[in-house]
Amino acid sequence: MQTWGGCAFPDDVLYDFASDTWIRLQDDGIAQIGMTDVSQSRCGRLVQVGWKPVSKKVEKGRPLSVIESSKWVGPMRSPLTAMVIANNKQAFVDDVAIANRDPYGKGWFYLLQIVNQDELSALANSEDAFLYYHKVIEETGLRCFRCEN
Repeated sequence: MQTWGGCAFPDDVLYDFASDTWIRLQDDGIAQIGMTDVSQSRCGRLVQVGWKPVSKKVEKGRPLSVIESSKWVGPMRSPLTAMVIANNKQAFVDDVAIANRDPYGKGWFYLLQIVNQDELSALANSEDAFLYYHKVIEETGLRCFRCEN
């Protein structure tokens, strides 16, 4: 895992820059997704998340969740065309800032059944993500942080 400006870029995930999300591929065409460290830091402490229901199909680039934070309200867009097979809503009910504390672990958002495997070729690996976000971090002066309880 590489880091820059306090932001982490794990090696075991892919990245979609347009949606500022990470994708961890699992067996049988299932993808676990969440906010990148850069995204959760830009947003600030989350205060509320709206959820797409299980069994709902979502197109790449369309909203999966509406996120409200201390700095921002807006959509979390889907990095893939997929069917929602699970969400992590209960973890966010128990601790709304879980993605601020553990964006690549307990703070995941959805499990998606990938509909269009060809879309995976547009995702970036961790090395490309590090280079891309390194530039973003330097240009904006962003520093990643983890919220306390």
